Amino acid sequence: MFICLIFLCSSLFTCGRAKANRTSMFGQQADRVMALGEWEEYWQRNEIGFHQPQVHKILKNNIDKVLNGRKGVRFFFPLCGKAVDMKWLADMGHSVVGVEISEKAIRQFFEENNMTYTEEPVPAIPGAKVYKNSEKNISLYQCDLYAFSSSIDGQFGAIWDRGSLVAINPADREKYAALIISLMAKDCRYLLETLLYNPDLYEGPPFFVPDEQLHSLFGSSCDIELLQSVDAMTDLQRQWGLDKFTQNAHLITPKSS
Repeated sequence: MFICLIFLCSSLFTCGRAKANRTSMFGQQADRVMALGEWEEYWQRNEIGFHQPQVHKILKNNIDKVLNGRKGVRFFFPLCGKAVDMKWLADMGHSVVGVEISEKAIRQFFEENNMTYTEEPVPAIPGAKVYKNSEKNISLYQCDLYAFSSSIDGQFGAIWDRGSLVAINPADREKYAALIISLMAKDCRYLLETLLYNPDLYEGPPFFVPDEQLHSLFGSSCDIELLQSVDAMTDLQRQWGLDKFTQNAHLITPKSS
C-alpha cells in the first residue's frame, strides 16, 4: 500500500512537472483546443485569411530540394484547404492527395480552378468522401485528418505542410507526427513551415512550434534540415499583438537504415 502511494505521488509529480514545462514553453497555447466544427465555420463565413491566392514562396523556393531530381512524385497535403499549390504541382506532372474537413473548401478548389470532378464515398472512413478531378491526379478526402492512413491511399514521396502542424491543437502534435511519419515513403521529402513568436502574446492559430519540439517529434526517425528562416512580420501579426514573427522552412527526410 505504501509503495503504491509512493508510485502514485511520483506519477502525479511527473505529470505535474510535464504540464508545467508545457505551459512554460507554449504559454497560453498549451491547452488551446479547437474543434473541427470551428474550422468548418471559418470556411462557411469566408474567414480564410490563412488561404493564399498564389503558390507559396517556400514551396517555390525549395521545390528542387523536395523533388531531388524525381519525376511524377506523389504529394500529400494535410489540411489542404483550397491551396493553389496543388494545381501548380499537378500541372508539373505530379499527383496530389489532400485531406480537408471542409466540403466547401474542396468544392471551391475544383470550381475556382475550372476542373470537373467526381465525388464518391470512402468505405474505410464512415461519412468520408473523396473528390477527384477528371485527370485523376488530384484526390481530396473530406474527413478528419486522423481518420486517414496509409491503408487508404498509400505512402507519399513528398509532403507539403504549409499550415497544418501550426493549425492542429498543440496537445495533438505527437499523434500528428506519428501519422505523418507513417505516410512517408522511404524516399519521402517533407517540406514543413513552422512559425516562431512569443506564445504569451497570442493564443493562435496559427500556433507557435519551437525547434526543440520539432526535433522531439521527428528527430528519432528523421533528419531535419533548416532550409530558411525569414522575418515574416506584417501588420496582421502586429494586430495580433506580436513584436516578432519568424517563418522557418524545414526539410524532413527518413533516416537511412
